[in-house]
Parts: sequence; C-alpha cells; structure tokens
Amino acid sequence: MRIVDGKALAKEIIERVKTEVNVIIKNGSEINFTAVIVGDNPASVLYVSKKQKACEDVGIKMTVVSLAGGVTQKALNNKLSELSHDKNTHGILLQLPLPDGLNAREAISYIVPHKDVDGLTAENFGYLATEEARLVPCTALGILHILQANGVELAGQNVCVIGRSNIVGKPVALLLTAHNATVTLAHSKTRDLINHTKNADIVIVAAGKPGLLSADMVKNGVVVIDVGINRTADGAICGDVDFGTVSKKASLITPVPGGVGPLTIAFLLSNIVQACRGRGE
Repeated sequence: MRIVDGKALAKEIIERVKTEVNVIIKNGSEINFTAVIVGDNPASVLYVSKKQKACEDVGIKMTVVSLAGGVTQKALNNKLSELSHDKNTHGILLQLPLPDGLNAREAISYIVPHKDVDGLTAENFGYLATEEARLVPCTALGILHILQANGVELAGQNVCVIGRSNIVGKPVALLLTAHNATVTLAHSKTRDLINHTKNADIVIVAAGKPGLLSADMVKNGVVVIDVGINRTADGAICGDVDFGTVSKKASLITPVPGGVGPLTIAFLLSNIVQACRGRGE
C-alpha cells in the first residue's frame, strides 16, 4: 500500500509554474490574478489566504476583492463583469460557497471563459465534455495527476466517483472518461452504493461526509482518492474515507490532509499562467 505525498507532487508542479512565471516577468510582463470573496466565512477567508501565499511564492500578483455578505446579486455580477473586461486582469476566481441568497451559477456566468481559472463557466464545462479541455477545475486536474504520476492505469478501469459537484465530481468524471475509464458518478440518491464501490478499481470520494467509505465497501487492491475535508468535534481534519481500515485494502490511497489539497492549489497556479498566456481562449 502506498500513501500519496500530495505535497511532494505539488512542489514539482509549483516549481514548473515558478519557472514559467519568471520567463513572463523577464519578458517585461506580469501576471495579475483576482479573487473575489463575499462575506466573512472563516473557511473561505482561510482558503483565499492560502492562495495568496501560493501566488506570492511564485511571483503572481494576486488582488483580493472583498464584498460584504449583504451584497446584491447585481452588484456581484457587475464586479465580475468589470474584472472580466479589465485587460490587466488575467485570471478571476469567485470563492465559493456564496452567502445565502446569492446565485453562484449566475455570478460565474459573468466571468469570461478565458479568465475562469476555476474552470466553472458553462463554456469551460462544455469544452471539457467535448474533450477539448481548456481551463479545467483544479481539483480534477490534481486527481488526474496523482493517478498518472503513480502509474495508475486508466483505460478500461472501473471508476466510482462519489459526489456530483461542479467543482470535483462532474469534472473529474468527464476528465477520466476522456482518458478511457468507465466512470460511475454516484451521489446522495444512488441506491446500493456498495454495489458500485465494490466493483470499482478506483474510488474517488468527494461527498463531505466523514467516514463515508469503509473497508467493507471496497475490494482488495483498490485505488482510493479522498477529496473530503471535514472537521471533527475535537477540531481535527479528516476526509470522507475511513483511512485506518480502507488503507489496509488499498494499493494506493491519499491522506487528508496532505493528499489532494496541495495539488488543487498547484493547479490553480498553473491555470492562472495558462490564462495569462491566452491558452484559455
């Protein structure tokens, strides 16, 4: 059984990004990235600060636009539209989730696709679905990288993805399908989940439910990718997988923390550089 070192894999990606950023700067340009955060959700504030530190480390200039939790939908949409049409802004991210009363899908539609570094606009989803991917959600890219870097065969493999969010579940299902895997996308309405996970060569869990995947639900030699981030009563962070028992049956497994998370940030940086170079167009 191998435990994935997400930090080590992320470091390789970040070093590559840093080299690309240095080339852009030496050529007399700069990369400007803007994150928009609404309200003061502690988790969102923490995530944005981590992104800011990561950008600073590689030479990307990041601006944080903080909007009050009571901002109107129209004002939020207008801010994103303004940034989209600012020629000096190369990448835009809307930190999710939004406060109650705001429609994230509507707001994201005001981000032009080639600056959508989270890969969440309808256009970028369409490119991904038609296997012409441009800017792809960062966590999905991180998962694919973990599998490929560890030599996990994808073609013809049975994959069960648990969770159908636009940020993880749906995009990773599309991405792995494009790599010729046979993907089952399970969710809260799925009947007999164990029948799907038991037959899977690879299980990816992104449901936000601690301990959702237990050892009796997987076969020996399974590859398990845990995307869940949950906080226990004593303040500890855990994933969606019962790591202690599942790891005894898995051939490869990601820990929480230190697994997928670092790669999500690394591929955000990569997407920002891609957007700056116009590859998202």
